[in-house]
Amino acid sequence: MKAQAITTKQAPQAIGAYSQAMIHGDLLYLSGQIPLDPATGKLVEGDIGLQIRRVLDNLQAVCEAAGTELQAAVKLQVYLTDLAHFAEINQAMEAVFSPPYPARAVIQVAALPRGAQVEIDGIVALSSAG
Repeated sequence: MKAQAITTKQAPQAIGAYSQAMIHGDLLYLSGQIPLDPATGKLVEGDIGLQIRRVLDNLQAVCEAAGTELQAAVKLQVYLTDLAHFAEINQAMEAVFSPPYPARAVIQVAALPRGAQVEIDGIVALSSAG
């Protein structure tokens, strides 16, 4: 079984040697997204809530390019430069997802690309069968 790369201009283009996402079998593997505006390629300004929302919108755009939606996520990994923003992650998750929520890890890191405060990657089911 061969993996298929997913690319969309509705999300920021990769800033390194990776694909926005890969499909393998019935799963979509999302590369990490930071709060880049796809139109400008620049980090969005504003509070952490706006930055998290931009990241989730970017992930949703990649999901749509693969024929699915972020709501079908089974696992997310959230990277924050400050765990003090944990509550904002929960608020954003509750606004975007309906129960059952995806499995998730939230990890504090020393730094993220381009000085971002948040990055999220994940695994999304392409089929509701099972």
